[in-house]
Amino acid sequence: MEARTIIAKYVKEMRKKNKLTQVDLSEKAGVGLRFVRELEQGKTTLRLDKVNKVFELFGSECGPVPMKREGDEL
Repeated sequence: MEARTIIAKYVKEMRKKNKLTQVDLSEKAGVGLRFVRELEQGKTTLRLDKVNKVFELFGSECGPVPMKREGDEL
């Protein structure tokens, strides 16, 4: 599963778990409604600082994660 799909699914699940509408989430995170919609749809180009504003509400943070590549040792 691609990172953008994982992020989109996570945000939508956490929003629903916390009984928030997209409007509620955008207001609480201080981002636009359009941004929330694009985030939940898995848009490929989003500002990381805004993604982290949304993640902060759920006690999470998005950042660099090492990738496993073919030929890498375990």
